[in-house]
Amino acid sequence: MKSFSGREADLFAAAKMLTAGAKRDTFLGRACGGNGELRARIEMLLRSEDEAREFFDEGRSAAAGLAIPDEFKRDLEREEITLGSYVGNYRIIEKLGDGGWGNVYLVEQEQPFRRRAALKIVRLDLDDEAARARFDTERQALAMMDHIHISRVYDAGTTEHGTPYFVLELVKGTPFTQYCDDNALDLPGRLNLFVSVCRAVQHAHQKGVIHGDIKPSNILITMQDGVAIPKVIDFGISKMTEHHLNEGAHNDMVGSLIGTPTYMSPEQADAGNLAVDTRSDIYSLGVLLYELLVGCTPFSADELLGLGLDAMRKTLRTVPPPPPSARAAQMPPPKLAEVARRRALEPAALAAAVRGDLDSITMHCLEKEPQLRYETASGLAMDVLRYLHDEPVLARQTNRFYRLKKLIRRNRITFAAAAAVALALVAGLGGSTWLFVQERAARRRAVAAEQVEEQLRQAAELRARITSAELLLNQQRFDEADRTMEKVVLSEPSVEAASAFRSLGEWHALQHRWKLAAARFQALIQVNQLDSLDLATLDYLEEAPVLIEEGNEAAYERFRRDSVTRFAGRSFPESDRILKACLMRPADRTLLDALGPLGEVTEFYCRQAGAGGDVFQAAWRAVSLAIWKYREGDYAASMAWSRKCLACPEQNAPRTATAEIILGMAEAKLGQEAASAADLAAAQALVAGKSRTTTRGTPMQGFWFDWEYAFILLHEAGT
Repeated sequence: MKSFSGREADLFAAAKMLTAGAKRDTFLGRACGGNGELRARIEMLLRSEDEAREFFDEGRSAAAGLAIPDEFKRDLEREEITLGSYVGNYRIIEKLGDGGWGNVYLVEQEQPFRRRAALKIVRLDLDDEAARARFDTERQALAMMDHIHISRVYDAGTTEHGTPYFVLELVKGTPFTQYCDDNALDLPGRLNLFVSVCRAVQHAHQKGVIHGDIKPSNILITMQDGVAIPKVIDFGISKMTEHHLNEGAHNDMVGSLIGTPTYMSPEQADAGNLAVDTRSDIYSLGVLLYELLVGCTPFSADELLGLGLDAMRKTLRTVPPPPPSARAAQMPPPKLAEVARRRALEPAALAAAVRGDLDSITMHCLEKEPQLRYETASGLAMDVLRYLHDEPVLARQTNRFYRLKKLIRRNRITFAAAAAVALALVAGLGGSTWLFVQERAARRRAVAAEQVEEQLRQAAELRARITSAELLLNQQRFDEADRTMEKVVLSEPSVEAASAFRSLGEWHALQHRWKLAAARFQALIQVNQLDSLDLATLDYLEEAPVLIEEGNEAAYERFRRDSVTRFAGRSFPESDRILKACLMRPADRTLLDALGPLGEVTEFYCRQAGAGGDVFQAAWRAVSLAIWKYREGDYAASMAWSRKCLACPEQNAPRTATAEIILGMAEAKLGQEAASAADLAAAQALVAGKSRTTTRGTPMQGFWFDWEYAFILLHEAGT
């Protein structure tokens, strides 16, 4: 069987962009030159395509959807995916669409409990070894994700014919830019959502995963309690940083376009370039930001379609796009009016609103050379936040006048009052006094500007150190990153620093260097005030076992008091994590009383999730309620919650072990010695098969700190 070269696949994918006719003929004539055999082969491929699809239809990658002529076709009918049929435990309800490397279906799980989800299965016409490698990479990559703004993976497996699939959280939402336009979201509203997307991408990068196809259709906006929540989906063409989850997952990328060209980084467009790292996603985020600001991408689809494959690559690699403000100024009046209206602006105000800081931030992302872009997605997010807070942005060359202007904007009331006082003095004291006041005010402003400049310099040095550490972490150079972050002392919250301290804390913990891990986690807790509660509570859940393993009881007691101060007066779904973190060791009555409201909130969310919601999360909450009731001395209730956890059909080994330990401890308190011995023995067997973990783990398998919790309680139980 004759195989296809990467060149032929590229030409076929590019020709599919163009409808049959003069444009396609012209393209093939230019691309194939005098090679009549090559042209005939491409035309045969095109004729064999049952349904020609536009290159950019549904955001499909240029290399996806390759149709194979009859003489090379496999039997594509062996995998029947029909409505009402089953894949594993999941009944097919309807087809939702085509992803980059797979078809997506709405499914319903009926046993052991009922819920709806999205099932992704390899496209039948890509069911070869290369496609399997990509799909397996996606499946493993998603299993590592644990972030509120990234779609969650529930299950994975293969069909009876061996085709791989996985089951994802069903995300019902609107594509990012469409949501912003439909709701006429102003620039600050758009930018705040964009910051959340950056943090999700940063989370993926910290796990060593590059998305590779960031675009509006892969970021859906869902509504939760009236709040817009971005969800990043489809890691279908991601690859691991520095190493690959599957050794065969990258070879097929050589010579093919992997991604969506309008959002593709120059290095992705470079055929054969394997030096694609996390900064490729930074470029795509810059394209997304460009579109959020002015309603179009730096290079339009029509513009790229007319170039041909080689010219398109050259354009992406070498041609600088105009800044967003320049693109807005060039728009025809009707288009400008529509774009401005969707951003709650007057047409004349759009270019002015984008010019300056937003231009600089966007173009810094779109640098052709990766090393000239933001080093991390967190760095990009922080610069956007600086703009929103009227602080100097790092992407822009600054001078004293610029910094003074920012200072005035941040302190409008103070400067307005000062101006009013100055006017009164001018009116009352006359010209000479006015000159004196102006001179003194000028000196003060100069001193203030110098102080601000020094503060900015120090802040810039800290940010540069943090950025350097994050780059080292992305390259798996943990020792160097740790030495860099040792010198970082912050008095203000920082998402970037939190991300670095989090990775280093986990790294030390996985090596069982508990004292160093505790130091990094304590630094993390001090600076993680800007993260979502989902991420912040996980930080507390990780620090608690580290302090206990270190043997620092005093530090653990301080940790518990600080946890109560920060979280006990709030109602939020992740309350169970704080409850569990604070009760890994016995507690006095004062602490138990303070934790009581968190226990009640946890019980509310647990029952709510158990009633047709997320049973997996309900089981984790039941563990926290079991230890809470045990510490309270209500052993019967503790046993009941433990058994609720153990009844959950979605197994998680450390959670099961922990529930059995708490059950056994409660039974012992009630004199049920035989039952206690049996449950503790079952837990001992689970834990004995799992030595101290040296890998982070996954949500389904259990994380390292989940195992640490089981170890700590098993030690308390005396087994």
